[in-house]
Amino acid sequence: MWTPAYVALGSNLDTPRSQVLNGFTQLARLDGTRLLARSSLYSSTPLGPQEQPDFVNAVAGLITTMPARQLLSELKDLERIIGREQPIVRWGPRRIDFDLLVYGDAQVNETDLVIPHPGIPQRNFVLYPLCDIAPELVIPGLGRVRDLAKCVSPIGLQVFPGE
Repeated sequence: MWTPAYVALGSNLDTPRSQVLNGFTQLARLDGTRLLARSSLYSSTPLGPQEQPDFVNAVAGLITTMPARQLLSELKDLERIIGREQPIVRWGPRRIDFDLLVYGDAQVNETDLVIPHPGIPQRNFVLYPLCDIAPELVIPGLGRVRDLAKCVSPIGLQVFPGE
């Protein structure tokens, strides 16, 4: 059975635009998964420590036959393959980051798996790209993407030049 899923991508190291575009390519190659949509690329100021480069962010729309936990595991494997270095610093610089935002209508709250992603309502660098590809999507327990995007400021966010 195919389940829709949405994944956020972000990078601010080693030519971030290229890293995010490569991230889309890698997502499209996952077994049992189809990449159906990709947002524009956005430049955003860092959420965490400001002494780091700006990020390039985007969102991918997928359908997958994988269970949510397996999809998350595959995303973490892709991060390692692409070169995300350990130890991971919360909100620190990174070559690539994949966050599982939404998985069908699932609501999961476990130690290592939270769906929908808890940061969605506050993050313009997630909501604006998500609005590009799925403005009418209803995120379980949170509301419609279009309405959520209206509640966050676009300050510090802009469509990446050339997109």
